[in-house]
Order: sequence, then structure tokens, then C-alpha cells
Amino acid sequence: MVGPAVPVAASYEVMEALTSVQVTVPTEGASAFDLTFELSNRSPLHTLFLLAGGAGIPILRVVLVATLNGTPNVLIDGVMTNHEVSPGNQGKATMSIKGDDLSVVMDHIDLSGIPYPAMPIFTRVAAILAKYAPLGVIPKVIPNLNPVPPNPLDRIPRQQGTDLQYIQMLAKQVGYTFYMEPGPKPGTSFGYWGPLIKTGPAQPALTTNMDAHTNVESLSFRFNSNKKMLPIVLIQEPFTKLPIPIPIGDVGPLNPPLGAIPPIPHKIKLLKQTAKMSFAEAAEAGLGEASRSSDVVSASGSLDVLRYGRILQPRKLVGVRGAGHAFDGLYYVETVTHKIKRGEYKQDFTLSRNGLVSTVGKVPA
Repeated sequence: MVGPAVPVAASYEVMEALTSVQVTVPTEGASAFDLTFELSNRSPLHTLFLLAGGAGIPILRVVLVATLNGTPNVLIDGVMTNHEVSPGNQGKATMSIKGDDLSVVMDHIDLSGIPYPAMPIFTRVAAILAKYAPLGVIPKVIPNLNPVPPNPLDRIPRQQGTDLQYIQMLAKQVGYTFYMEPGPKPGTSFGYWGPLIKTGPAQPALTTNMDAHTNVESLSFRFNSNKKMLPIVLIQEPFTKLPIPIPIGDVGPLNPPLGAIPPIPHKIKLLKQTAKMSFAEAAEAGLGEASRSSDVVSASGSLDVLRYGRILQPRKLVGVRGAGHAFDGLYYVETVTHKIKRGEYKQDFTLSRNGLVSTVGKVPA
């Protein structure tokens, strides 16, 4: 689907010219797409994409939907940001269309100074995301642990930077993350602002070294114990003004241990900026920092979607089997890259978890 502001089904000419699609979906940050077209030198698509690329604000919206087993899956809902044309032989040219998800639209205008009186952090985020409802953005905002609004007689929070910069700054302040989650219907997206949730039902297992049951093309693992870090927040005692150091662990209800043997932290990081926060605010920042440094086991590989039987979803759990006692078990899907050509649909992926040896006896087949 493609179109200015409101996308519509692509024409026959566009679909026939499309030769490959690549969509990268990370856990944090913007998703990106790359479309490759093979065009004749007189194709009207040259004019269409050149006009859209010359607009001051990216208005050419692109929605990519993959249908597998009769179920549509929205891969990305974004806007075009760049195009490249490479002249070829025999009157053919190759055009590459690149773009990011709808979060790039939130990063165009600096709105520093907008006041948010008596509004807690999560309410400010919801108010900002509500402005993008015409683009089909639905706020999915999880209240933070300390949703106490600031007293307007003491201070009035004001926006700093663009909408995207301010939302990301607020997310980092409380140990949260922000990303756009496309779907479930084409033309809609969830603007998720909340903690990384590493729990829930797992996707069918990625299987290696099991003969006919193997459903991945490659899968390799890495253990990096030096990544483990222990964050220490500093709380200022209100009467004596003395800093009180408090270590923060990396295990919580939304971040359960996926590995039974986590390594001992090799580093200690003092979060000095927490001295001016309340205990709840400092704990939020510490939990976010601990979560980002806890995943010492990582895996990367590729699979054929038709053999796997479904599309591997990012930001969810997936099982792994056949890799040995140390690396079997549940993992969190960090990044997925979709690679689609005519008659071919493959995915590259990266996984992570906090330690060796599985915490579950069996993973979904």
C-alpha cells in the first residue's frame, strides 16, 4: 500500500516493477524498509517518487503487508525518506526506495517550550502521541512506577526538542523504551511507550541439528560475560544530604530470568543523575539500565519462512532446541530482518537472554 498520508493498494505497475523488499525491525529505535524496483527509463514511477521525494515533509506513506497461511501480517507502516536511481542496460533502471516507520514524522519540528502543567510523565507521552491519530497512531502507554504529577506551584515541565526526542528522553529517564508497532490492521500502528516485556507465550522453537526437524538455515551463539553490569543508584537523604548507594538487580516481573546461570557482574556503574530523584524514580532508572546490560547470551541466524511455517515476530519470546544443554531454551527476539523476493521469503534474526542453561524443561515445538 502506498499513497500521500492515507495509503491505498499499490497499482499493478508498481507491483510488477518491485523485485525485492527488506524490512528491519529492531527492539529499540525506528524500523526501516528498503524497496528495489526495476523500471524502464520511461516508467511513470520515476516522476511519482521524485515528486514525493522533493516534498518538504515526507508524505509518501508505505505500508508493507505479508500474507502467510491466509493471515495478513503488517511488516511496517512508514514513510519514504530517500530514493536512489541507478541506470542499467537495455533501457532498464534500478530504483531503491528507503524509509523509516512513522516515528520519523515525529522528528521534524522542534517544539521546545510547550508546557505540561500538573501532568505526570506517561500523560505527557499520551498527549504527544494523540496528535498523530490522523496517521492511524494509537497510543499504548504504560504508566511508570511513580505517576505522581509535579506540583505546578513548584515547577511546570516543558518539552525539550522534537516530539520523538522528548518521548525518548522521558523513556530513558524511567527505564522505558519507545517504538512503533505496526498493525494489526493496515494503516494503524501502536505507539508503544513502556518497559521491555520479556514474558508471555513463546513462538514455535527454532530447531537446529535435528535432521528433518531443522527449520533454520544457520544459527550461532555468543557468550559475553563482560557485558554484565551492576547499576547503583544514589539516593540523597533529605536531612543530612548524604548520598545512599543502592544496587539494582536485573530481574523483575516483566524481565524474568531466561537463563538459569547468569554471570557475576564485572562492572559497577554509578547512576549519579538519580541523586535528585525520588526512590521510585531512581529505581525505575536503575531497572532500565540493569535490563539493557543483562543479556550476555546472544544468538544470530537466518531461516526460510515457508519451512518455519510462520513469520518470526520481534520483541517476543521464542524457543531454541538442538543447540546443546547450555544454549537450548527461551530467548527474546531482539531484531528481525525480512528479506522478500519473488518465490522467496527469508528472515535474519538476533536473539538474547541473561544466562546459560534453560529455565524451562520444554519449549513449544
